[in-house]
Order: sequence, then structure tokens, then C-alpha cells
Amino acid sequence: MRIIVKGKNVDLTEALHQYAIKKVQRVDRYFNNIQDVLVTLSMERGRFSAEATMQVSGALIRAEEKDSDMYSAIDRMADKLERQVKRHKERLTRKGKATSQGERAVPSFEGEGIALEEPRVVKTKRFALKPMNPEEAVEQLELLGHSFFVFLNAESNRVNVVYKREDGNYGLIEPEME
Repeated sequence: MRIIVKGKNVDLTEALHQYAIKKVQRVDRYFNNIQDVLVTLSMERGRFSAEATMQVSGALIRAEEKDSDMYSAIDRMADKLERQVKRHKERLTRKGKATSQGERAVPSFEGEGIALEEPRVVKTKRFALKPMNPEEAVEQLELLGHSFFVFLNAESNRVNVVYKREDGNYGLIEPEME
């Protein structure tokens, strides 16, 4: 496994570089086919951020944590990444895919009385799509107090989604039809 550590608006010391590598290497015990892990350490508005992205068995796994201390951000990000990799491994194992791809086995908690369930859809909502422009959709998003809003874009006549970003701005998702 190759771990690439990059710094953005932060002084990437050798100690910080080695610490990030040491923490992220823990995920290697769950899969033996992880090739690259990209770790980005940055600082924005006085807060440190640690982010890791990797591809495992066809899934893209990403973890990001922010903290006032860079080492704490790395610790929390590595813990989150490990939980996500472990969960992905358990899903593959339950579906019978893990052993065919050469990954290492994960300890099972099922014998200890803990039932592991696959996440499933538990609620379905139906609603009429009103044609509107993205600005109107943002207004609706704010009025409802939701983090996203699905609407029919009046300009393209396609279903779009507006969402609130962490930086306070909004994003627009416009699906492309093939």
C-alpha cells in the first residue's frame, strides 16, 4: 500500500508526515489489495483538516475530520477511515465477495449476540416536482430547513438537486443522461 501525504496551507514536517502514514497504515489489515491512499492535511480559517481517500474493491472510501490540533484531526480521520473500511469489509464478507477477491477475513461479531444488518430503505417519500430555477430551489431549501432539495429544473426540464455545502454556499447536481 502506497500512502501519499500532501500538505495544503500547512507546514508538512517529517514528524507530521510519518504520523499520518503510521495512523493510516492500520487499514491495511482489512484488505491486502489497497494500492494508493491519498492523505491531505490542510488548514482553513484556523482549523486543521485531515482527509484520506482510497479505492478498495470497487468502492471509493473517504474520511475527513477537522480539529484545532492537527494530530487530533489525523487521529479522528484515521479512526473514521478504519471504521468505514471495516464496515465495507463486513458487507463484502456477508455478500460472499471478500474471499474471492483475496482480502483478509474480519472478526465476526455475530457469535457475540450482535446482529449485523445490511442497511436498507425504511421509508419512501413521494412528492410532486414543481418546475423552478435553481435560485427558487435554494429559497425552498432554506424555507424547509433541509440540507438538500429535489426539483424539476425549468430550464433543462430535468430533475436536479440543490444542497447546502459546509462552506455555507450551495451546490447544484445536474444528472447527465447517456
